[in-house]
Amino acid sequence: MPFKSRAQRRKFAELLVKGEISPETYEEWNRETGSAKLPERVKPKRKPARKRKRKARPLARPGGPSRP
Repeated sequence: MPFKSRAQRRKFAELLVKGEISPETYEEWNRETGSAKLPERVKPKRKPARKRKRKARPLARPGGPSRP
């Protein structure tokens, strides 16, 4: 699976130095990415906008003006 961003590539290099991933894994990902120009960071997908609820109308107070 290729890297999606330069930040992800740096993170994998850090994990490689710490010994948390194998050199083979890093090389596989690096090979599949090739020399592609990667963005610094991948922006998360936006969540769809939620529908707003309508406010309930206030109830008439007892003894107030009545409507005809």
